[in-house]
Amino acid sequence: MGAGKSSLVEFLASEYKAVPFYEPNDDNPYLPDFYADMKRWAFHSQMYFLSSKFRIHQQLDQTPGVVIQDRTIYEDAEIFATALRNMRYIDTRDWHTYRSFYDTILQSIQPPDLMIYLRCSIRALRKRIRLRGREMEQDVPLAYLRRLQKLYESWFESYDRSEVLVIDSDRIDYVHDLVHRLDVMQKIEALVAL
Repeated sequence: MGAGKSSLVEFLASEYKAVPFYEPNDDNPYLPDFYADMKRWAFHSQMYFLSSKFRIHQQLDQTPGVVIQDRTIYEDAEIFATALRNMRYIDTRDWHTYRSFYDTILQSIQPPDLMIYLRCSIRALRKRIRLRGREMEQDVPLAYLRRLQKLYESWFESYDRSEVLVIDSDRIDYVHDLVHRLDVMQKIEALVAL
């Protein structure tokens, strides 16, 4: 949220003639309710995202050529759902249901060739969220953003399903700076064949 995923996907899809796949935020019927009452709607919202991401992964596997995704199924479970579980917004029974579904999905999908982590400060995230202007995101609690950031950092330290590229999106401007764009492309091409 606010790290620059969509901008990066658009840039890379254009440069590499890749097929982009975006997170179905606007389709999630629980998301406005979730932002209004996180505890009440956390499980519903996360199950929606998990099932949607599974459908997207099935489409990814059937799409020829290079594909790029703005948020993976792994992040949904390992970051967002885990944060909500740690905050006690998802109870034990629902957590076991969620994890069982996630573990089953993992057995049937291929990991990406490359995982890109856009590292971003909370300050920059909040600024971008404000500028983007999505009303339901404007009041996301600071503690929740911090928790997500901490989980991302921890998860990426142990992530080993594919190659990883970390981009500091506070300092690297791949939207407006040609040199930065070329640098990002060079780093990607050093890790995967496109």
